[in-house]
Amino acid sequence: MTRSMQAVPKADAPRIPMPAVDPALNVTPSTWKVLTDSIFPAAKTAEGILLAVHYCAARNLDVIKRPVHVVPMWSKALGQEIETVWPGIAEVQTTAARTGQWAGIDPPRFGPVIERTFSGRIKRNGAWQELDYSVSFPEWCEVTVYRLVGGQRCPFTEPVFWLEAYARQGGAYSELPTEMWVKRPRGQLMKCAKAASLRAAFPEEASYTAEEMEGKVIEADTSIPIAASLDATGTVPAKADTAPSGVAEGASDAAPSKASETPMDSEPPAEPITLDPSLQARIDKVVARAAEKSAWKQAEQYLRARCKGAELKQALKALDQAQQTAEQRLAA
Repeated sequence: MTRSMQAVPKADAPRIPMPAVDPALNVTPSTWKVLTDSIFPAAKTAEGILLAVHYCAARNLDVIKRPVHVVPMWSKALGQEIETVWPGIAEVQTTAARTGQWAGIDPPRFGPVIERTFSGRIKRNGAWQELDYSVSFPEWCEVTVYRLVGGQRCPFTEPVFWLEAYARQGGAYSELPTEMWVKRPRGQLMKCAKAASLRAAFPEEASYTAEEMEGKVIEADTSIPIAASLDATGTVPAKADTAPSGVAEGASDAAPSKASETPMDSEPPAEPITLDPSLQARIDKVVARAAEKSAWKQAEQYLRARCKGAELKQALKALDQAQQTAEQRLAA
């Protein structure tokens, strides 16, 4: 009995034609089709995908698991958008775990929810469109990562503010959030906070992630600030490039210094306590950023949300001293 043989249909061509590839990378035509159509469906060039393949080969990572992302970024030097490759948050965690010193991670902590409207223009299908996005987002997020240092389990925490981290449509010179940051304002901020703390704990291993670099301009030093507007609670106007919490510079409603309200000799000063080094580092950073942007009230709110008891008292004292020093300089 003769069996009829049916011709096997030829596989569909990949979305992006396969270029010449180094045989050592072991990328077959079928693998290339998976990379272009499934793993990196948003990539526009073969060069971008090849960058991802080379990155994974150098880091001993499985590119099929998509540990990296092809991220379009605007290059001022070239005057055009180019594709770059950045690790995802999963790849950074994998690299940290491979050290054998990663000792766990705490659940994320979020700041108060703010609601504001972002306006701007984007180009779609060759035509400019005016858009307004109303977004409710947490003011800040922080995630504590633990690393074994000298046999001790040490915490590392880096607070990240939504207005400083969110990705923008049109790059750093637009205020419109990308669709992902509109749909997942908490999730995207949490990824950035986790990446920041992983870099603090593993500076020689971790790097910036795709979630952090999306929508950025490669050579940009600063971005255009968002126009000031009141949030849903009617608090101080905010700007995208201020910290902490983006309070407007020179806010006139900053809380007066407690030291100026109470005579210095009314009671003996309390003995300073020794704070946990990671907590002290966070307090110092918040105080420094408050001094830079005159964001005293917002810094106080952040410290009250994160510290208690003697720790809070010492943190507020440091903030008061920094405010007094800043005011004295302005008066001089």
